Amino acid sequence: MRKIWLLFAQSATVALGVLFVVTLFKPDLLNKQPEPQGLTIQQAQHASSPHEPSESFATAAQKVIPAVVNIFTQQTIRSPAHPSQQDPVFRYFFGDRSDARPRQASNLGSGVIVSANGYILTNHHVVEAADEIQVALADGQTLPARVVGTDPDTDLAVLKIDADKLPAITFAQADSLKVGDWVLAVGNPFGVGQTVTAGIVSALGRTHLGINTFENFIQTDAAINPGNSGGALVDANGNLVGVNSAIYSRTGGSQGIGFAIPVSIARQVMEQIIQSGGVTRGWVGVEVQDLSPELAESFSLKNAEGALIAGVLKGGPADTGGIRPGDILLAVNSKKVTDSASLLNLIAALQPGTQAQLTVSRKQQSRVLNIQVGRRPVQRALESAAEPELD
Repeated sequence: MRKIWLLFAQSATVALGVLFVVTLFKPDLLNKQPEPQGLTIQQAQHASSPHEPSESFATAAQKVIPAVVNIFTQQTIRSPAHPSQQDPVFRYFFGDRSDARPRQASNLGSGVIVSANGYILTNHHVVEAADEIQVALADGQTLPARVVGTDPDTDLAVLKIDADKLPAITFAQADSLKVGDWVLAVGNPFGVGQTVTAGIVSALGRTHLGINTFENFIQTDAAINPGNSGGALVDANGNLVGVNSAIYSRTGGSQGIGFAIPVSIARQVMEQIIQSGGVTRGWVGVEVQDLSPELAESFSLKNAEGALIAGVLKGGPADTGGIRPGDILLAVNSKKVTDSASLLNLIAALQPGTQAQLTVSRKQQSRVLNIQVGRRPVQRALESAAEPELD
């Protein structure tokens, strides 16, 4: 009996040792998530190490350039009929002009090959309302593309081309990026051809820009210009850290303030689109606003953290669960709410049909309410703000 216990103890020790080694050197093996059928993503095994300025970024550029494509779209625009054409006298003398030749509008952008079998990630606004989409590969090949699905709320879209053994980009580890890290922006600005620009990460988690419904942008001073939309933002190792999306400009050109969608959001949206054709998000039916210091003082709050419930949709999940206008929403499933943008992201991450615990402050008393999460209705893409421009 003693020998059996000794053998068991030795086996357990060896197993724990193996688990420790795997946890230390290969943590991704323990946290691997299933990928949508038909999608194979290359994932960087380790977070990028800090880089000092070097003589050249040629190695990183050579790694990513083959995986970035140029996207050309065509859209047919039909001019509305002039009111005069409804006048029978006008039509008698001038004929019926309602069949005037439609106008063709073209657009250009960039995209990133995310899987060797032809999936391409780009911006929603690059392919929005396009009648025809052509993708030009780095080797000069041009292929037609179809839209798998789009998500206007994050300005992302997934395309598919009929090709195989393509040079897919490698995804960086989520949240590995830090302010001050070197990054490269790769795309097709102004249609001049494949271009690489370098800069640093200026800021992370930029919100309240009025560009997308869900905002959590990487800000960079790497030059991003019209045509770069949908292109790759990569680290100094050539791993994808973001998808170039917008610029802040008064002239239409780069002024050193560009925005990219983080790879963590891009990958999550992309996988949902490939798996189901769209993105499913949670919804509770509330209208919220940020708490200013003055509002916080009027509610006798110690700080301005949280989000003020300005309105509740009658008969919606929040109304049924007991949320009332004037409540201060402090947490969602114990996750702290800092402002209206963080609340929007926390609610959207909830699974429709499940229950969520919302912590609110009402008349200076904290209470937890159980809410049945609904499915967020499809939203129209936001118009770009006066200053931040979609390129």
